[in-house]
Formats: sequence, C-alpha cells, structure tokens
Amino acid sequence: MPLQSLFEQAVADSKNLPERPDNMTLLKLYALYKQGSAGDVQGARPGMTDFVARAKWDAWAGLKGLSQDQGIQQYLGLITDLKK
Repeated sequence: MPLQSLFEQAVADSKNLPERPDNMTLLKLYALYKQGSAGDVQGARPGMTDFVARAKWDAWAGLKGLSQDQGIQQYLGLITDLKK
C-alpha cells in the first residue's frame, strides 16, 4: 500500500483510539501530521495569549528539517503504538 494511503488510514484510525492520548502525545501527533501533510512549519508564531495555537506551532516547528515521508512514517508508528 502506498505511503499516502497508509497515512490517510492512520489519520482515520487516530479518531478511534482505545483511549484518549495525553496532551503531550496529542501535540506530537499534531506536529507529525502537519509535517507529513504540509512539510516544514509555515507562518508566524502565534502570540503569547493564544496558548494552544502557540504550543501547536512550537511542536510543529520542532520537526523542522524532517522530510514529509519521515513525518508520515513517525506518525504511522505512533498511531500503531497507540492502537495497542
């Protein structure tokens, strides 16, 4: 199965995990999803008053330089671990 198809299936699977991941894992999932789907972080860093958007942006920015394929593979691995 092509990598993109596996990624799309993992995104669908992420909505049906046995239990809700903790916030740090959710941030990691978000960052890997964005890296896998859009590449390196884009746009300006959100302001200090928007805590959630800033945390998401920072998590994504932490993956700068990781290829989209690597982001997808790490996302797939994390979803697989969370489904157990």
